[in-house]
Amino acid sequence: MATGKTTVLNQCANMGVPTYSADEAVHELYRGEAVPMVEAMFPGTVRDGKVDRQALSAQLAENPERISELETLIHPLVWEKTLEFLDEAQARGMAVAVVEIPLLFETGANYPLDCIIVTHCSDEIQRQRALKRAGMDPERLDMLLSRQMSQEEKKQRGDFLIDTSGAIEQTRARTEEIIKELWVEPEKCE
Repeated sequence: MATGKTTVLNQCANMGVPTYSADEAVHELYRGEAVPMVEAMFPGTVRDGKVDRQALSAQLAENPERISELETLIHPLVWEKTLEFLDEAQARGMAVAVVEIPLLFETGANYPLDCIIVTHCSDEIQRQRALKRAGMDPERLDMLLSRQMSQEEKKQRGDFLIDTSGAIEQTRARTEEIIKELWVEPEKCE
């Protein structure tokens, strides 16, 4: 969270790379097929035919132990949609496609990925960025971060690292460098 994944994803899209965001998939699910399931699990969280994220967050804040229930419901749906995206990109003959999966390691889902790019920044910068988000406060941030693997551990699992602590231009340049390398040598991570 707040380590620059979206900036990197947007740069990939600007380069013509097919991109997919698991966060966006969740937003779509909350407007579509997951609505009745979320309402059944968390009554009162659906308004105007879609999941009211603030109402859901409020219920989860009162019962943080239920976050895993929501994840058990949503993560398999996101996994299926991600596989559909990857299959489509492959069918189109794309040498490179990028998916943004915030909880890639934490979910334990087996995504068919050839390479993993990990975005990272200092813990202080991460906190500053996250606390600027609407609805975020230090307690909620601490709870969310406690459910995530540390940045250091994620860095150990990545094939490529992008330090997003500096200027956004540096992040974009590093992203471009990685994508160009993968276009030239797509088998690099296989």
